[in-house]
Amino acid sequence: MALLTPEWTALLYLVAAVCFILALKGLGSPRTARRGNLIGALGAVIAMIVVFLSTELDNLALIIGVIAVGTVIAVPASRMVKMTQMPQLVALFNGVGGGAAALVALLELEHSISLGAYLAVAFTVLVGAVAFSGSVITFLKLQELMPTRPIVFPGHAAVIVLVAMVGLAAAVIIVLPESTLAGLGLALDAVEVKAIAAVVGLVVGSLLGVLLVLPVGGADVPIVISLLNAGTGLAVAASGLVLGNTLLLVAGTLVGASGSILTREMAKAMGRSVAGTLFGAFRGGSSAGSTAASERPVRSSSADDVAILLGYANRVVVVPGYGLAVAQAQHTMAELAQTLEAKGIEVVFGIHPVAGRMPGHMNVLLAEANVPYEALAEMDEVNPQFKTADVALVVGANDVVNPAAKTTPGSPIYGMPILDVQDARQVVFLKRSMRPGFAGIENDLLYDPKTTLLFGDAKESLTKVLGAVKNL
Repeated sequence: MALLTPEWTALLYLVAAVCFILALKGLGSPRTARRGNLIGALGAVIAMIVVFLSTELDNLALIIGVIAVGTVIAVPASRMVKMTQMPQLVALFNGVGGGAAALVALLELEHSISLGAYLAVAFTVLVGAVAFSGSVITFLKLQELMPTRPIVFPGHAAVIVLVAMVGLAAAVIIVLPESTLAGLGLALDAVEVKAIAAVVGLVVGSLLGVLLVLPVGGADVPIVISLLNAGTGLAVAASGLVLGNTLLLVAGTLVGASGSILTREMAKAMGRSVAGTLFGAFRGGSSAGSTAASERPVRSSSADDVAILLGYANRVVVVPGYGLAVAQAQHTMAELAQTLEAKGIEVVFGIHPVAGRMPGHMNVLLAEANVPYEALAEMDEVNPQFKTADVALVVGANDVVNPAAKTTPGSPIYGMPILDVQDARQVVFLKRSMRPGFAGIENDLLYDPKTTLLFGDAKESLTKVLGAVKNL
């Protein structure tokens, strides 16, 4: 017997939905992101408790056991994951959500009796499967368990079209009235035909997700994660229609809408269209590039020389990137900035929208090191300041400062907005090696006469520079 009346169930679902909306609002700013995350978690807890108290559940022990197993796996995994691997974790979580929505819709097929329910089932199975398999591929690419470059085989585009047509055919069969299917004189009854079509849709959707993400490479992968996240949200919303659950409908719609907006903004920040991101490899406009390092000479230097450049500057603009995150050098970077400011030197952090692997990656990283929000300047704000900067200190970034985005029409990143570090009087790169960035292309700024390179792990290099600055 259910312990909650329908009225109380609806009211508590409304409270959970409001929590989700407030969570999204909070996540819009680094200052309120932690609070927003906690509010969202509270909403999820309320929703789960309401399900248990308002529904007569079969196999209760099995359900609780599965939740316990999931908790045992998820909590340590989430605590152990590094900040640099957060996008991979997001990709996996997103994929699991899409896959779960697809399986739920598949299992609920036999209970669907209306055209709307069948439409929701077909949509959820296809889109959820695409989101699941596509997210797995993005995880493998980001984790570098498979090549990050675009992977295209002969006839790839034609195979995508063919697989998509098979998926649409399966969806049509699911939606067709049972009387129509029965009139075809098939050996199986209409329900069995719909079930087979749903399984085909699940398999085909999974294959389509793989085929769509394989041609995406380099810096475009995070955009696809966001797009797949939007797809997962829509699949969850559709599963809410299948189950008659209003909260799933609301939560899925919120995720779908926010994911779509984020995808658009990320694509804009990368100077791409969403279609160009997905299908650019088929016309030679992908983020693929040469991974070979040039034989041209560069001007490398020591930590002491870099310290002198910084110590006698009036204004320094720091450009943090993925290399800073990998080395966990944010605290050393923050201390160096404080030391320079104590000497009367103005220090500003220039943040590219997609620096790192996801939007906000650098903001979170620097906030962790207690860098004041006032010291963080977004791209449009900081770009004019490079012309008056004595030194641009680039720590572990490459693609987001590559002038090829402006000067080389044939470049894979051409058209992507960048931070104009080339306008500074002196440019210092802290790099491990001359290997290209995640987009896989070379940066000609490294060979500019005003550019100095300090090779090594970012944390070790910054520690040496910090010590030298203190001794000036």
